[in-house]
Amino acid sequence: MKIEQVKLDALIPYARNSRTHSDAQVAQIAASIKEFGFTNPVLIDESGSIIAGHGRVMAARKLAIADVPSIRLTHLTEAQKKAYVIADNKLALNAGWDDEMLAVELTDLNTDGFNMALIGFDASELAIAMGLGVDFEPGTEDDQGKLDEIQPIICPACAHEFHK
Repeated sequence: MKIEQVKLDALIPYARNSRTHSDAQVAQIAASIKEFGFTNPVLIDESGSIIAGHGRVMAARKLAIADVPSIRLTHLTEAQKKAYVIADNKLALNAGWDDEMLAVELTDLNTDGFNMALIGFDASELAIAMGLGVDFEPGTEDDQGKLDEIQPIICPACAHEFHK
């Protein structure tokens, strides 16, 4: 397979692409391309129709990139092209995470001062993945207090105690 630079205007989006890309996600892809480069070529057929990489093409347009790295897949039948448009997206979604290793890597990146917004996780996902999020494990009696003990509420301004 050969990577070639193809004019963005020569690429034809697949009209029946079932994968959607929000403006926010296209902005994430664009930020990733700016940070890391265009590291994942667009997959096209012999006529320039996009098989995989619609989001990357949208991001390239946003960044005003004239030419994008592309690989021509000339060996696929029409049915295989249609199937690969779906499979390329769905197979990636079927992957999981090694949560412990992910936490280690994310913590290291955060410690190194890396811009965590470029990774694709939102703030709450990062907090949970890094072990900083909400803990849904049952607490101990010491953590929660005894249910029959009612603690007074103390006003921080005047120190008045309110009892239920």
